[in-house]
Amino acid sequence: MVQLDFYGTLVAASLVLLLGRGLVMRVGFLRAYNIPEPVAGGLVVALVLLALRSFDVQVRFDTSLQTPLMLAFFATIGLSADFASLRKGGRVVGVFVLAVTGLLVVQNAMGIGLATMLGVDPLMGLLTGSVTLAGGHGTGAAWGATFSEQYGLASASELAMASATFGLVLGGLIGGPVARLLIKRIQVPGCVEQEKPRVPKGFEQPNKERSITPFSFIETLALIAVSLLAGSLLNKLLLGTAFELPTFVCVLFVGVVLRNSLSALGLYQVFEREVSVLGNVSLSLFLAIALMSLKLWDLAALALPIFIILAAQTLVMALFAIFVTFRIMGSNYDAAVLAAGHCGFGLGATPTAIANMQAVTQRYGPSQIAFLVVPMVGAFFIDIINVIVIKLYLALPFFVAA
Repeated sequence: MVQLDFYGTLVAASLVLLLGRGLVMRVGFLRAYNIPEPVAGGLVVALVLLALRSFDVQVRFDTSLQTPLMLAFFATIGLSADFASLRKGGRVVGVFVLAVTGLLVVQNAMGIGLATMLGVDPLMGLLTGSVTLAGGHGTGAAWGATFSEQYGLASASELAMASATFGLVLGGLIGGPVARLLIKRIQVPGCVEQEKPRVPKGFEQPNKERSITPFSFIETLALIAVSLLAGSLLNKLLLGTAFELPTFVCVLFVGVVLRNSLSALGLYQVFEREVSVLGNVSLSLFLAIALMSLKLWDLAALALPIFIILAAQTLVMALFAIFVTFRIMGSNYDAAVLAAGHCGFGLGATPTAIANMQAVTQRYGPSQIAFLVVPMVGAFFIDIINVIVIKLYLALPFFVAA
């Protein structure tokens, strides 16, 4: 057993990002299909650790930095959202929410239907639907415990973690190829060269240079720290109430309020360049730690029917993004980037969605509307809608609590 401490894990995560960048730059397939750098590097390391496990060598990481990095990423999303921009995306957000809701319904119907056809408990189909795919590890763990305690489903938590891991991996792999297919269809390759050069905003094109100063960097770091502290306190206040929300949503909400309050009072204008730099660093390190510490051997333990269901869900996600998300979002370049993002959090998580879109916009050009809509829907709406959809399915007659 090799146990890496905080510093060792940070070094490993940094090396994973450098490895991913090198792979994407040198391997034409990864670059052509817009595979995110953290995904490329993280999966290689996860596969190496899987191989080492067969020789009784195990490596464990200190993941204590993972949650703060994720929260810092969502804080920067909040600090990037001014109300004027949010108003511009109002209708687009509404349409995208409809697409997201449609996928949740389809995922659960597909999971339950295939589980019934394959002769396994329909609850397993629900667990391999929106509970773990759109919901991710956190939602999967919560509902896994519920399915075990209230419905008597054995090994529900283990199945939930394995399914969420499967989704996180595939969500980071299919978004880029889906966007590439759609962009070829609308014939806009090389749109970066066609556009007037400009300083990218928010999380667009993370490898572009942004001029910053040490003092403004510290100011932005302070805003992120305030968002983390106030968001954590807000989460504790809401625990056990009807308004209980995940910590990352509270942090994002505080970031939005902080940015717009300071601006409305004329006290301070948030520097988007610094916010984007810190947000991109947090996102990259979070994904590197998350992917390199994946327990891929859990996937090997999946029963064949469950693997079939998850493989079908991946295909459905890709087809839904191509034929539904892309079309109702306008069948244009922004819609293609949104489709890549939808693949990210439709199977994995919001950070994966952002990484997918960054891989696309880094190559083809910016998409402000995509980076406005996806973080907002992925952070605020999807968890709330997912809970409602799951509970509606659990109300069906063949789901009876034990």
